[in-house]
Amino acid sequence: MDSEIEPALILPASPVSLDLDPAKLERACDIVESHIAGDFQPGAQLAVARHGRLALYRNFGRATVEPARRVDEQTLFPLFSNTKVITAAAVWTLVEEGRLRFSDRVADYIPGFAAHGKESVTVAHLLTHQAGFPAAEVAPDRFMDVERLRQAVCEFKLEWPPGSRLSYHRTAAHWVIAVLIEAITGADYRGEIRRRVIEPLGLAQEMFLGLPEREDHRAATMYTPREGEAWPLDPMVGTPLFRRAGIPGGGGYATARAMAVFYQMMALGGVWNGFRLVSPRMIDYVTRDFTGDLVDDYTGFTMHRGLGPFSRGHSLTVRGLGAIAHPRTFGHSGVGTSYCWADPTSGLSFAFLSNCRRDNAWHNKRMDTLSTLIHASILG
Repeated sequence: MDSEIEPALILPASPVSLDLDPAKLERACDIVESHIAGDFQPGAQLAVARHGRLALYRNFGRATVEPARRVDEQTLFPLFSNTKVITAAAVWTLVEEGRLRFSDRVADYIPGFAAHGKESVTVAHLLTHQAGFPAAEVAPDRFMDVERLRQAVCEFKLEWPPGSRLSYHRTAAHWVIAVLIEAITGADYRGEIRRRVIEPLGLAQEMFLGLPEREDHRAATMYTPREGEAWPLDPMVGTPLFRRAGIPGGGGYATARAMAVFYQMMALGGVWNGFRLVSPRMIDYVTRDFTGDLVDDYTGFTMHRGLGPFSRGHSLTVRGLGAIAHPRTFGHSGVGTSYCWADPTSGLSFAFLSNCRRDNAWHNKRMDTLSTLIHASILG
């Protein structure tokens, strides 16, 4: 990695100096290595940070199978739905500027959005997956066209009344958020998120929403589970359109180190390296459990959703965050590939990224194991 980039991003420190058990961290790395050796995924990255320092940053396996290219510190992985929290962070800044409220109706900002009964949809409904149009989609030919994108979200049709049910909106809600950001700021949402969130946190070289062509050589290739002797390419990602589009609910690219820093910012109350993104009160608010014991129709269990991430809560288990996590631990997943979280009570943040989309059952079990090990590494 460029020596001028790493110190500006996060300084390393030994696990022991951060009151972390190095044996537990190494055990987590051993498990990832075993998954690489067992052909569960070609490559991965894992990062752990605490109290503003990087305790662990490890690269595993291959970013591309053929021609072979190793994962290194500069490798960028697709974030999938981990992108949602980055997009939400831009909304948090708009709220703190007094330009938006979570209780505001989206139709008051986006002309035409009230069509098809959507007049009561609020910003909070979007962020907590209660907007009522989980299956709505935007056609790829509208991704990069501001006006046609606005028209697309206005055409969304309700499946049920806003706020009456909880059902994960795979991409629809965050397409609306993107158009909302553009309506308020008058700027392309990708550039606005970069200006508001990514660049001020020092992540400009390791986090992208809309991957420039010049960075394609750093991107990990995404695969589906292995069949026979080949690693099938994932047709969903890796195309120039997917990389450039910066899909607001699932199209980001980053290193695990950058994601650990992003969650450090939240673990530290909204500040990183002297820059305050939002106030401690905002972080406390957006990471609360706003959906309680409601079962998510999509996942089939409670998700304790906040206004961006979801939290551990007091359920017996919550997928991916670790069974022994503190109830205030919050984070997000990326479909079958990744998980990122922070524990504000310990100052710990964690990021795991990989390049094979496993089924959710296997992925959730893997992440619960890894996350539990990271929580168990906290000694004080």
